[in-house]
Amino acid sequence: MKLVLASGSPRRKELLGQLGFLSTNNTAPFEFEILAADIDESHQAGESATDFVVRLAKEKALAGLALYGEAKNAVVLGSDTIVVQGDTILGKPTDAANAAEILASLSGKRHQVMTAVALTDGCKTISRLVTTQVQFCTLTQADILAYIATGEPMDKAGAYGIQGLGGNFVEAIEGSYSAVVGLPLVETRALLCEMQVL
Repeated sequence: MKLVLASGSPRRKELLGQLGFLSTNNTAPFEFEILAADIDESHQAGESATDFVVRLAKEKALAGLALYGEAKNAVVLGSDTIVVQGDTILGKPTDAANAAEILASLSGKRHQVMTAVALTDGCKTISRLVTTQVQFCTLTQADILAYIATGEPMDKAGAYGIQGLGGNFVEAIEGSYSAVVGLPLVETRALLCEMQVL
């Protein structure tokens, strides 16, 4: 059975590749194909943050399966990550000014990073949600402007990447580091085993 990652994220590709050494199938190397599945990522009125991120992961997996072709005997993995502060979902910044607003709101405070991962073969869809608590140190305006100037925040939910320069601002985490990066390894492995991919 072929595994397909429905994401163009290099971080998710790298993390998924790390699971290869755990494969119990010694007759074939652990391989997966990659395709980017475009879906509408709009938040629906009244939808909780947890329901939102799980729905997006499932929709990405199903869209990936539709793109790949259901007749090809594949299992497709979709994943999505959101940053939540209080009742507010912090998406990718729309511009530098918005990135500055987001980073200022995270400064010195605690927020949640929610990552959902879903697998589907067209008949069965399973998913897991992982929530990690992240504490930011206090940022100066100079810190924020210097970080934005690197360009790193612009394509990241919550305007930072923990695995990159944004890791300089993370004082502590409670939960899964790999989930904050974009793919929770323990939970993804469990799903792959359940679908008999690993």
